[in-house]
Amino acid sequence: MYFNRKCKITFVCHGATIYSEEGRFSDAENYPPLSELGVEEMKNLSNYLKARAVKNDVIYTSPSVRTVQSAMMVAKIFKKDYVIVDDLKTRNCGKWNGLTYDQIEEQYPGGLERILSHPEERTMADAEGSIEFIERIKKVIDRLVAQNIGNRIIIVTHPEVIQAAICAALDIPADKLPKIFIRTGSATQISYYEGWASLVYSGYVPL
Repeated sequence: MYFNRKCKITFVCHGATIYSEEGRFSDAENYPPLSELGVEEMKNLSNYLKARAVKNDVIYTSPSVRTVQSAMMVAKIFKKDYVIVDDLKTRNCGKWNGLTYDQIEEQYPGGLERILSHPEERTMADAEGSIEFIERIKKVIDRLVAQNIGNRIIIVTHPEVIQAAICAALDIPADKLPKIFIRTGSATQISYYEGWASLVYSGYVPL
């Protein structure tokens, strides 16, 4: 059936870190952890999910410290365990890891513009290209949906992963990925049907 939903996913973006507060790129799994702001964001979001009675059968998370910390807080609210999925790791930043936007522009002039205008290629710093990244995330989301037919699941992950999931679900061109804004400590929900998907809400932060 056209409206026979296969799976509903609530994507939870991890809380803030010192890198996100400074606008730095990061693909490291062991650093940085949540900042004080990030912990507060996740407390507020976890309480919101509980108050909204967001049903879920499984909680998945990427392997990074910041996402596992966030997943632990969500899992505690629902009194459940979480499952680490390595393929949910964030975009490979290459030599841009740890750099701010200004530092990237200084060290790699035109690099940011290049990745926007040529999403099919890796950057001069060997960062993951947008098309490659979206295809990688689509594969893992498709796999998790296939494993959870009829279920509602939570995925705790990174802003870039949620951007890629939205692009894949709605067939948004890869060069538009950076224009999708996902805040730390936010929730995004996508319903997956046979052959199509619906974005229920995006980047919601509890007041």
